[in-house]
Amino acid sequence: MSSLDDVRVLDLTRVLGGPYCTMLLADLGADVVKVEPPGGDFVRETPPFHEEDDSFGGYFQSINRGKRSIELDFNEEGDRETFLSLVDRADVVVENFRAGTMEKFNLGYERLAERNPGLVYASMRGFGDPRTGSTPKQNEPAFDLVAQALGGVMHQTGPEDGPPTKVGFGVGDIFTGVLHTVNILAALHYRDRTGVGQFVDTAMYDAMVSLAERAVYQYSYTGEVPSRTGNSHPTLFPYNAFEAEDGYVVIAALGDNHWEGLCEAMDRPEWIVDYPHANDRLEHRDHLCEAIADWVRSRTVDEVLSVLNGDVPCGPIQDVSDIYECEHVDRRKMLVETTLPNSDDTVTVAGTPIKMTKTPPQPGDRAPLLDEHRKEILEREGVTEDDGENERDRTEPTGDRHPDAERDGEAKSGSSRRGDAPPLSSESNRSKRVDAPDAQTHDD
Repeated sequence: MSSLDDVRVLDLTRVLGGPYCTMLLADLGADVVKVEPPGGDFVRETPPFHEEDDSFGGYFQSINRGKRSIELDFNEEGDRETFLSLVDRADVVVENFRAGTMEKFNLGYERLAERNPGLVYASMRGFGDPRTGSTPKQNEPAFDLVAQALGGVMHQTGPEDGPPTKVGFGVGDIFTGVLHTVNILAALHYRDRTGVGQFVDTAMYDAMVSLAERAVYQYSYTGEVPSRTGNSHPTLFPYNAFEAEDGYVVIAALGDNHWEGLCEAMDRPEWIVDYPHANDRLEHRDHLCEAIADWVRSRTVDEVLSVLNGDVPCGPIQDVSDIYECEHVDRRKMLVETTLPNSDDTVTVAGTPIKMTKTPPQPGDRAPLLDEHRKEILEREGVTEDDGENERDRTEPTGDRHPDAERDGEAKSGSSRRGDAPPLSSESNRSKRVDAPDAQTHDD
């Protein structure tokens, strides 16, 4: 038994934020069906690729594990009817199109809710949906970089004397995706108590304002726009990164007990008396920071950690190769192996940080091939298609496309099944131009 093994999710999302949200649901046991347009989620074509199997790239593999795939073209009446049949038995529909896109296909929330009143319809957009608060920006596309810029995250990130800087990873997507998961689970809990579903909405811009909460309250209390402070903290000290002989160490001695431990390790017992309180240390931070930096600079990372660990919150600045070698990461199962569709090799993806004693999440199987599970999905739901529909080339362009990436030339086949799908040719597929979808979230 898993926490969400009775939950069925139809996942129309693409790229990073939405798929990360539905990956979390899949890890928790939900049956997540990735409903893909002709040609599939364009992130399938994003490198890096495994040298022996280029069916899809690592980006797609990492955030689409444990899902099943079906390819539907919403320009086709038959495919719209198939989707509606799936909706009838679904608990959740998740999409990250621009506001109004699903309505163009007569598949908006109101119509789906008429068919399935218990449905939780979850939209994740750059600027939200008019149903939960209309704004002039809702017709604009949004990417992670845009959300970080607008939400104040970039203004707060980077060296004090440097330009605004993007956070290295796609926090505009991933943090919004995590909040979207919370939104969905709360709506499911309400549905379980009342029998009634609802429309839920998480906006990237909103999420970044929430993430930058410190700047919000500081501006309210002081009337001043907070400036960038690099790796330090504007109101806490010591809280910074320091360069050692062979790397970098972070030290966060915020409590009085931590400060005493640092002073004793540095053989500066007089500091305990001279700067006993946090405000004292903050007032004299420049002098103290320079002294701490000199002390760290004359030692190796291991030497610093050996005298501080256990008394003072600290740690080395690691790269990903260090993470692969870390005992903690191994014991917490934060790196997991997953298979490839056309190779006996495995690849490593990030595990789940959600830990539970009764129903521990299980990172699922590999990501699906496009349309890989069509037959089993339709059979399970009792949906039938005529022979002509089953035989037609589902990736052939048919006029206006489903609101996703257009592709020049022929797209990859959607009829593959696990174990017998031929590898994609990078020459014939990956070289095709992929246009951006009609607004979605994306890690730039």
